[in-house]
Amino acid sequence: MYNSVITDIRQRAKANPKKIVFPEYKDERVMEAVRVVEKEKIAQPIVLTPSNMESEKQEEFANIYSDFKGNKYKDFDEIRELMENPLYYAAMLVRTGGADGFVAGATYTTSSVARAAIRCLEIDPSLNLISSSFLMAVPNCSHGERGVFVYADCGIIPYPTPEQLAVIAISSARFARIVLKIEPRVAFLSFSTKGSAKGRWIDKVREAAEIAKEKSPDLLMDGELQADAALDKDVANRKLPYSKVAGYANVLIFPNLDAGNICYKLTQRLARARAVGPIILGLKQPCSDLSRGCEVEDIVDCTAITVIRAQQR
Repeated sequence: MYNSVITDIRQRAKANPKKIVFPEYKDERVMEAVRVVEKEKIAQPIVLTPSNMESEKQEEFANIYSDFKGNKYKDFDEIRELMENPLYYAAMLVRTGGADGFVAGATYTTSSVARAAIRCLEIDPSLNLISSSFLMAVPNCSHGERGVFVYADCGIIPYPTPEQLAVIAISSARFARIVLKIEPRVAFLSFSTKGSAKGRWIDKVREAAEIAKEKSPDLLMDGELQADAALDKDVANRKLPYSKVAGYANVLIFPNLDAGNICYKLTQRLARARAVGPIILGLKQPCSDLSRGCEVEDIVDCTAITVIRAQQR
């Protein structure tokens, strides 16, 4: 499953490659990934450089942006200057239909990529929340979907409320089902399993699980669960023998950004796992962030996922 899910993602992207924008032409990893993407026909890459960022387009984008609800800029010259930023130019190119998605974050911070996406792209009204997920592919692993997991949120929301945590879970489950083609089994993680400990942090996770179940009764979700109860069948049989998620979870929802970010990096480094993302969820138009520690293969796979999401629009 570890290799097959990555292979499948690339093959599905090749079936209908889309225009994907890359605003980080100075990064060698990005440029090597673009060469791979172009050679394998995974996407139709558009690499933004000072020479192809058209001044007429910048003017057009600035005019469109100035009409956006919530635009904080009062001075048009400030907006015009903003469109000289390749990240905003890329996002507006996607918003106006000149491209189908963008991939950035090899040099830009996650907060910068997320800010450009939130300001320029359209929010999915069915979710009304921007979050992110990682595809984690762990070699020689029998847990999850034979080593394949979705981790969330590891990049956007520092301290989600119960309502936000519920939407993060639903967004991530949809991503798992539609893009990765795995049936999601969602675990809301905590340091408690079904009341084994008490406290307001546990109450938050438990409430989030209940809200998510009410919003999406078609999804298999459970919480609060400790990580071992979520992943290990023997532990789950002792603690929660009747749960349909415990011991089988493949979508892991972390209680806050600290836990999610730390855990994905530990998994990546200690288990030599592939970490693809963060994939930004909750927008109508697809885009993907990258870890600044990403490798060429991560960028290629992030691009393939962005193409698949664009296909499904």
